[in-house]
Amino acid sequence: MIRLALPLLLLVALAACGRFQQGTGADPSLAPGVIAADAADQSPEALYAAGMQELRANRFQRAVDLFDAVEREHPYSTWATNAKLMAAYADYTRNRYTEAIGALDRFIQLHPAHRDIAYAYYLRALSQYEQINDAQRDQQQTIVAMNALQDVVNRFPDTSYARDARLKMDLARDHLAGREMHVGRYYQRQGLLSAAIGRFRRVVDEYQTTNHVPEALHRLTEIYISLGLTDEARRTASVLGFNYPGSAWYQDSYALLVEGAEPAPQDRPGFFRRSVNWLF
Repeated sequence: MIRLALPLLLLVALAACGRFQQGTGADPSLAPGVIAADAADQSPEALYAAGMQELRANRFQRAVDLFDAVEREHPYSTWATNAKLMAAYADYTRNRYTEAIGALDRFIQLHPAHRDIAYAYYLRALSQYEQINDAQRDQQQTIVAMNALQDVVNRFPDTSYARDARLKMDLARDHLAGREMHVGRYYQRQGLLSAAIGRFRRVVDEYQTTNHVPEALHRLTEIYISLGLTDEARRTASVLGFNYPGSAWYQDSYALLVEGAEPAPQDRPGFFRRSVNWLF
């Protein structure tokens, strides 16, 4: 649904397409699948309508070519301004994110007061967000995407774009926390306990709203016990129990500290819970 959340200009474009289909003087060589060589002789409305037809038919490159023709042949028309944004949307839809971001940057720079400027910022943020890598790789792209999403929230706080940007920022933050957990577990397995503590503490301190915090507290409890720091392990487990009393991770920590206590069942969907956010 987010991909289809086009701005108001789509309604105008659909109306233009209707007039185009009924025949309002547009060159029939601009029909779907063909781009006229004499585009300069066509009205911006006809070129734009043809581009919309190509877009609706999922012929994205042809749509981009027609939108570019509007801008090239009629650079001072209202249709040219809209065509810039629609060309960026076409590139975004076919996962040409670099091209989409470049076009949106130019649109934002040239038309800062445009009625659809909020959508331009939002589409640019989506183009960054959808390039986020999995949690086992470098997360620089996640940071870039979060900055772009935050820009939407800061500039247009009361819009639906900002609401969705906040949601995606939460998911991206969870993604960063997942990266820290992945590295921390690796360090723990390798016996690099000081480095592992640093990673798990970062999750607890900087990503408190994510679903990785209970496991991070449990891993810290494990490490403190292995180092003989029983008091520190008890304090950490107490924090875990106070904030997540029904958590399987607290049950595991409790079992480490209390003789005879049973750990949580090993078939709990912990890995699934850690991974499901990537679906978003």
